[in-house]
Amino acid sequence: MLEGQCLCGRVKYRYDGEIEKTIICYCKDCQMAQGSIFAWNSPLQQSKFEITTGLKFLKEYFHSPNKARVFCQECGSPIYSYRVDLPDIIRLRLGTVTQGYLPAPSEQAYAQYKPDFLYMDE
Repeated sequence: MLEGQCLCGRVKYRYDGEIEKTIICYCKDCQMAQGSIFAWNSPLQQSKFEITTGLKFLKEYFHSPNKARVFCQECGSPIYSYRVDLPDIIRLRLGTVTQGYLPAPSEQAYAQYKPDFLYMDE
């Protein structure tokens, strides 16, 4: 089981499962949405994910018609994203996890946008 929250603590969640795969994404959308050089996330079963506190603080932003980015509207922390065409899967932003095991990234997406100064064992 995992637990996590946004920066201000108004949104808290629980995932009743194990994370099997983590991904680092370097796409320009993730860079802008995270305010960083990559996003670290994991695809999870939506049915095992629960917002335990602060549902009213969540806001969705559709940068494209098919993908929503969900964040705390109070502090701006990105919590997860989902695709309309994949209703059973969310992509949890792993920087928000406060308890539980997080495996090392097993995949890199959009590596052509990865800064030259970063090195990750593959």
